[in-house]
Amino acid sequence: MLDTKDKAILDILSSSGREPASSISSKIGMSVPAVIDRINKLQDSEIIVGYKAVINHAKLGMDISALITLISESSEHYYDVIKLANNAVEVVKCFATTGAGSHVLLIRTESTDSLEKFLRKIQQWPGIIRTETQLILSSNKQ
Repeated sequence: MLDTKDKAILDILSSSGREPASSISSKIGMSVPAVIDRINKLQDSEIIVGYKAVINHAKLGMDISALITLISESSEHYYDVIKLANNAVEVVKCFATTGAGSHVLLIRTESTDSLEKFLRKIQQWPGIIRTETQLILSSNKQ
């Protein structure tokens, strides 16, 4: 069970994964060795499973981000869709969902032209009868 100190450490690391233990220590009122010990325990128990860089995709020329809901005719091609999504370079994440669609893709691409080409491609995937696309204007929380 997590206590308030563990939760505080998780909160700090979730917004700043490279925060030094000394900084965390001063923020939550614990010694540096105690903070390191708690972080190690959170990693060992797989509560912390990794650290990631936050990337400015616009600087890489990937100016378009979108959510694409995939509406399929049945669940027959459920795993085929996951495999195709995992192999598509445009797909950042593939979510299995409830509701109107079976999957939602988070994609990044260079332009509306490349988005249109990708949409044509996924509309040919087995079992996909329709897609619904939402362009992401901004992201306020990572």
